[in-house]
Amino acid sequence: MITLKSPREIEKMAESGKVLAGVHLGLRNMIKPGLDTWDIEEFARKYIKDHNAYPSEMGFEGYKFATCVSVNDEVAHGIPRKGLILKDGDIVKVDLTVNKDGFESDSCWSYAVGDVSPEIKNLMDVTRKALYLGINQAVIGNRLGDIGGAIQTYVEDEHHMGDVRELIGHGIQPKMHEEPNVPAYGVPHRGLRLKEGMTITIEPMVNTGTWEIKDRYDKADDWTYYVSADGTPSAQYEHTLAITKDGPKILTIQDPDIDEKYIYHNN
Repeated sequence: MITLKSPREIEKMAESGKVLAGVHLGLRNMIKPGLDTWDIEEFARKYIKDHNAYPSEMGFEGYKFATCVSVNDEVAHGIPRKGLILKDGDIVKVDLTVNKDGFESDSCWSYAVGDVSPEIKNLMDVTRKALYLGINQAVIGNRLGDIGGAIQTYVEDEHHMGDVRELIGHGIQPKMHEEPNVPAYGVPHRGLRLKEGMTITIEPMVNTGTWEIKDRYDKADDWTYYVSADGTPSAQYEHTLAITKDGPKILTIQDPDIDEKYIYHNN
């Protein structure tokens, strides 16, 4: 079931999103070579608690943590692990959800660890721009295929990278995962039509090699996460947004200057 949100509900989701964005802003200066990925988890838990919210990822389908921390070829749902130390040249993705006063937000960001290779820099730039190309299609009257098609064309046709198919965006609120599914691939002018008040996540995941992924099981935590099938690096960027009469409204905005830099208007 898809629920259309009122302006008040969207503003409450934005308050949740502000807490989530604060975690990512803090991580910008924190992530560097020598950092234990468990420090990311501890920082997120404390920040969210200090802002009177809670990490709704924790406990979801048995998951034990506030964050997903995925390093290098780990595409998504990686676990923050004590003793996993970030190295110069790594790429790390931090994905988390926040519930504040009953309102959900969800966002992932990719971080370069120290000095990364030109390949990693390009991967991050392509994936981030793909996110905003998708967001620009999230307007009343467009279809879900317009979002996915814009992302897929840019990633695959222009840059010949792997646009992950098996993991996708989704509706959000009142639960963390709601209808509809929001793929980062697709055919323009196909799929569900977007309506005012819909709230969704757009979250392209891009590999430098194949788009295919495979499971990897963590026995210690009884958890399965995903890696690129060919072992190549992967990036992910994700925002929660609302479809409004004034265009897409990002609810997990970190820095207006950064978001404006990457918004590509259609007119």
